[in-house]
Amino acid sequence: MSDQLLSIESAAALLRVAQQSGKPLAPIKDRLVQADIQTAYAIQEQNTQYALSQGRRLVGRKIGLTSPVVQAQLGVDQPDFGMLFADMAVGENIPVQLSGLIQPKVEAEIALVIGKDLNHERHTYADIIGATEYALAAIEIVDSRIADWKISITDTVADNASSALFVLGSQPVLLKDFSLTECDMSMMHNNAQVSVGKGAACLGNPLNAAVWLADVMVQCGRPLTAGSIILTGALGPMVAVSSAGTYSVSIDGLGTVTTVFE
Repeated sequence: MSDQLLSIESAAALLRVAQQSGKPLAPIKDRLVQADIQTAYAIQEQNTQYALSQGRRLVGRKIGLTSPVVQAQLGVDQPDFGMLFADMAVGENIPVQLSGLIQPKVEAEIALVIGKDLNHERHTYADIIGATEYALAAIEIVDSRIADWKISITDTVADNASSALFVLGSQPVLLKDFSLTECDMSMMHNNAQVSVGKGAACLGNPLNAAVWLADVMVQCGRPLTAGSIILTGALGPMVAVSSAGTYSVSIDGLGTVTTVFE
């Protein structure tokens, strides 16, 4: 298969097999008939349609590559998005089995839960603020079906923005009650601090990420609807998970969210 060019359908199928088998692929960018970001999103959409046909429920979106630090880690210069399904949500302190993941990493994020449809061609801060019911601290567990995280923007977009699981905190907070840009973030692995950041690390303001996403989702024909969860993007460097243990994220004004790997 590595010597022949991949169609959108065959690339999508290979990513599904990698997910199901736990065996990552070599990068697919150089094996695509047309290796641009539109093709990558078409591959992602192919697997979104497959997931929906299998009865999975779409509950939101994740925005990736919003932190300059994370962009530098992955060698890209623009955000991306992926789909969140209900079966990707993990409750706090519910053990996550490392055996079910390939090469996981964790990152701290602010999640927005939307209470109104966002279906304008161009959105503003006012649209996002007015539509947001509350914010939550969140941990995204990212993973890659591409071996050794050797990803281009094309690879990660096709791979549903390298998504895997997510953990939401349980302390809903109104946007007026904390600072989206000035809130400090600290991530602990067991008793050691492994990542720090700030709300402004997410494209300068998480609302910038949310506006970008809302506009792009309308362009894609999948506008954000009431009840949607938005993971707005990393507030600091992602951290590789190599062994069992507890990861806790604290964000000023949003409290703490914890996940446990075993």
